[in-house]
Amino acid sequence: TTAGLILFAIVVATDWIDGMIARRTGQVSDLGKVLDPVADRLAIAAGLIGLVLRGIFPLWAAAAILVRDLTVLVGGAVALARRGLRLEVRWIGKLATFSLMAAIPMVSWGSLGLPLAATATVGGWAAYAVGIVEYYVAAFAYLGDIRRASYRGAGSEDGDPAR
Repeated sequence: TTAGLILFAIVVATDWIDGMIARRTGQVSDLGKVLDPVADRLAIAAGLIGLVLRGIFPLWAAAAILVRDLTVLVGGAVALARRGLRLEVRWIGKLATFSLMAAIPMVSWGSLGLPLAATATVGGWAAYAVGIVEYYVAAFAYLGDIRRASYRGAGSEDGDPAR
């Protein structure tokens, strides 16, 4: 629905604004570094579930995202619980999240018969294609971080095994 599209846009915009303000004012916290990516995953999951239930987004495409998220979430939780390792967000992960958070409202826009619906649909699926590749590249990088950290103990002092 149009209301769902507007709500998703508000969630995405406020997430971006909140992160920008936190970085510019030096208010980035360890808790925020954990909760922000989780909130991103929940927003994406909620948007996808709504679109799948309405028959707008194919289940296979949503599953490709949700399975990846669950894998990284479980791997990250295990790394934190067993090793005290907190995964640092990588730029490829941020790009993937941006691409997918653009894809979801564009596909939704295209399904609502709003102006430029065909353009939004094509743009949404293009963003999905780019985003899903970025998403899995990031996932393999995160899983590599976990693997490397498990070989050498708890990782570096700041929890960034990529150093």
